[in-house]
Amino acid sequence: MTELPVLFPAYPEIFLAIAIMALMMIGAYSKAENTLGAVSALTQVSFVVTAGLVLFVVGGATQLAMNDLFIVDQFAVYMKLLILLASLLAVTMSNGFIRREGMAKFEYPILIAFATLGMMMMVSANDLMSLYIGLELQSLSLYVMAAFQRDNSRSTEAGLKYFVLGALSSGMLLYGMSMVYGFAGSTQFNALANAFTADTGAHMGVIVGLIFMVAGLAFKISAVPFHMWTPDVYEGAPTPVTAFFAVAPKVAAMALLIRVLVGPFGGLVAEWSQVIVVLSILSMFIGSFAAIAQSNIKRLMAYSSIGHIGFALIGLAAGTEGGVEAVLIYLAIYLVMNIGTFACILNMKVGGRMVENISDLAGLSKNNPVMAMLIMVFMFSMAGIPPMAGFMSKLFVFKAAIDAGLIALTVIGAVTSVVSAFYYLRVIKVMYFDDPAEKLDSVESGAMKLILAVTGIVTATMIFYMPVVTDPAIKAASSLFGG
Repeated sequence: MTELPVLFPAYPEIFLAIAIMALMMIGAYSKAENTLGAVSALTQVSFVVTAGLVLFVVGGATQLAMNDLFIVDQFAVYMKLLILLASLLAVTMSNGFIRREGMAKFEYPILIAFATLGMMMMVSANDLMSLYIGLELQSLSLYVMAAFQRDNSRSTEAGLKYFVLGALSSGMLLYGMSMVYGFAGSTQFNALANAFTADTGAHMGVIVGLIFMVAGLAFKISAVPFHMWTPDVYEGAPTPVTAFFAVAPKVAAMALLIRVLVGPFGGLVAEWSQVIVVLSILSMFIGSFAAIAQSNIKRLMAYSSIGHIGFALIGLAAGTEGGVEAVLIYLAIYLVMNIGTFACILNMKVGGRMVENISDLAGLSKNNPVMAMLIMVFMFSMAGIPPMAGFMSKLFVFKAAIDAGLIALTVIGAVTSVVSAFYYLRVIKVMYFDDPAEKLDSVESGAMKLILAVTGIVTATMIFYMPVVTDPAIKAASSLFGG
């Protein structure tokens, strides 16, 4: 049998890194007028090729590279494909907006590619050091993206807030990692997993370090009480940047949180499960009640994302293979319905001018019935109303929690889901029962029409082909638990 090259598992990341450097050279030295268009198209091609390589390098068994700092398993493949899909759609959705708003710079898709590379490294991290390198590569790109619209004070403010609070979360994460290393003597995930088992337990210093690490990662997924940046950044950042923030970084950070807790600290599930339960309850509560008072649809989606993270954490709190499987299914469905919703928000224009208030959707069913129907599908799905895909995602996490004996958490989740349905249904009420406001512009791009159609159809009909999502999720969760 031919021995594989030592860097074979990291081929997708290596290819994407080389592609990014090539794109930077093309952008810097190109004399063409439409440099952004060429770089965007090549970035999209790079994502597709990288996804192909991700599928190519996976084998039947877990593979390690770079002195065991890097790991590739079914879990990594599943999450990387979600991240690449989200990034591909984010670049596609951004093109029209960044041209209209004077942001047509070739660096924009390259920043998305840099962030995507960092996310892929996070998902395959098998050591605290490689974890942090991937996390910072992602974060540094996102800080710049949040403030990319330099002439807009709201965008600049969003970037500054995100940077300051992100630095704080990185400090907390590093402090926790240093404590774990100090008491365990290793940063390698496999060594930590062997050191911490349910029988031997762990030193109190390790528990404190773990809590600091969870706090740092909770910032990245905007779980309460580390959510304070989310509404302001979502509202202030350019809308396509907000769409990207709402999906890809959330998926990557959740993947990293799952790998850290289930892998090196899997034997301490009794300790960290309590922390995840608290984060889940607070996130569901704040995400449900704080959104009721919002009039800006981007701030509404910010609190919606906080609430959805709370629901996803229910599955993780179970600490079981079934719980992780439920989280993976939840994230896949969350990606589809959020991309669809933000595609609708990106098309909220009147006379070429972006509008962001929920009241601007008044009477949309009369002016643009197709758009109103799509928004209704996405709102029903996020509210968890059957037969939409969002209902199935909540059903899976609630079932995992019940199987793990977390009855109270499941009840709280069901109650907050009912509360959150209020503000989702309010959007539908505005569209179908309020007097018409100014007519929204028609969808200008064929690519945007395709994204709206596909995400809408998938969200409405996924209940009929759930194995397409559940089967890969089962394999991914099994690989994480050594199956």
